[in-house]
Amino acid sequence: MNRKPSKSASLLCTVVLALLVLSFSISVPILFRTFYYVQINALNLPQRTGWSAETIREAYDQVLDFCVLGKPFGTGQLAWSESGRSHFADVRGLFLLDFAVLAVTALLAILLLVLYKRGVLRFYRFGGRGPGFWAGVLAAGLVLVVGGLAALDFNRAFTVFHAIFFPGKDNWLFDPTTDQIILVMPEAFFRNCAILIGVVLLVCCGALICSDLLHRHQEKNRGG
Repeated sequence: MNRKPSKSASLLCTVVLALLVLSFSISVPILFRTFYYVQINALNLPQRTGWSAETIREAYDQVLDFCVLGKPFGTGQLAWSESGRSHFADVRGLFLLDFAVLAVTALLAILLLVLYKRGVLRFYRFGGRGPGFWAGVLAAGLVLVVGGLAALDFNRAFTVFHAIFFPGKDNWLFDPTTDQIILVMPEAFFRNCAILIGVVLLVCCGALICSDLLHRHQEKNRGG
């Protein structure tokens, strides 16, 4: 049975793939802790803080264990306040939301792929391009715009980010005397996280776009 290409399925697949690569890219610096470890010395954190690399790593691991695994909050040998803990509880909520989006979109993408491979579903090709192409363009365009604005003024972008995702709260403004974790998670670290997310996302988008172009080329060869 030759099914008619579905516009709604194509739009759904585009959104699913865009959210999949976005949530995956965000999860990389969260789950890949080595990315932080290599920056301990690269950012001269032991020299700048007076704490050993082991102490810094322990503090970071405890914060991530809380945010990702739900373990009791702590910062190792570093001081922390209830306000600081409250902020990381908010961060944990965002992390879990990202993981949920990643899991759901991954399952949906697999389901759509299976239905497509079995001939149950056909995707309408807007402008002659499939959902993978448009998902890559959409996600890449988003990161390039946001990245461009952040590059112009990262401090401003950092503030806007917190205003959007932590509305009405100022507990993200850490006092280094009561929440010493901020001394080992400087702005340069978050900037590098943003760069990593952007690079991973652009690579994923490039893979989606190239995959669609290759698929289209193969279809033309089979047809001709």
